[in-house]
Amino acid sequence: MEKKKRKLWIAWLLVLPVVLVRGFTTIYPIIMTFINSTYDMSLLKGEEFHFVGLGNYMRILTDPKLITSVKFTAIFTIVSMTFHLVLGVCLALMLNMKFKGKKFLRTIVLIPWAMPMVVAGLAARWAFNDTYGLINDLIRRIVPGFHFDWLVKSGSARAAVIAVDLWKDLPFFAILVLAALQFISSDIYEAAKIDGAGSIRAFFSITLPNIMKTILSLSIFFTLWRMTSFDLVYAMTSGGPGDSTTLVAYRIMQEAFTNLNLGYASAIAVCLFLVMVVLSFIQLRAIKKFD
Repeated sequence: MEKKKRKLWIAWLLVLPVVLVRGFTTIYPIIMTFINSTYDMSLLKGEEFHFVGLGNYMRILTDPKLITSVKFTAIFTIVSMTFHLVLGVCLALMLNMKFKGKKFLRTIVLIPWAMPMVVAGLAARWAFNDTYGLINDLIRRIVPGFHFDWLVKSGSARAAVIAVDLWKDLPFFAILVLAALQFISSDIYEAAKIDGAGSIRAFFSITLPNIMKTILSLSIFFTLWRMTSFDLVYAMTSGGPGDSTTLVAYRIMQEAFTNLNLGYASAIAVCLFLVMVVLSFIQLRAIKKFD
């Protein structure tokens, strides 16, 4: 018994440095964000910080710029994740087929994902340019005289941001789904084929149930990444035109580093954090149904 206790203490002593570092870099910032959200911490006012309680949270409900950011964040997340799920599974199924050059194709598919998001955003800003852009140049080869500045109108700018996000992260999503497909035994498909099941029936009865847990797990992380994304918008549109492509995370950065209003930025961050916790809880409950 004494030996067991001694080993347990040694284990805790070895883990303690990691726990302390993790607590300082994760738990402490979260606690301080909650505290700061209850103070007026506008550095531009040149006044001492003072307690405002829920004042910053009440301001969130009436801030038109933030409301616009919330709407686009919802659109961005829902549309992007819908295409990630549909196209990601389709691409994974294609990469799982037997054909020559399969390994090479799997490798080059990951190239967009390996590119830093800021680099992809800057490249996309030039690609969607009306005069020098690659997109319009390709369209002009089919439709002579075509002119359209994608990043000037809010609708097309939003569509462009979502398209670039898909181009960047869809391959990674597909490769992870492909990894799940590798664990499905080919014998199951052979048995289903003997029983007369076609490709569509095999997909819905064998493939989809076996990869559903992986898809739901990936959906949690990819949804959270979409909700906390700001680097693509920062590099590609800077939130414009107007505030039409401003994501909530980008709005937090603007309030904290441009407007120097740390209290209000903290309040927005707290709300975003709580929404992410709720969504994660719902998705985890959905995953448990497949255990």
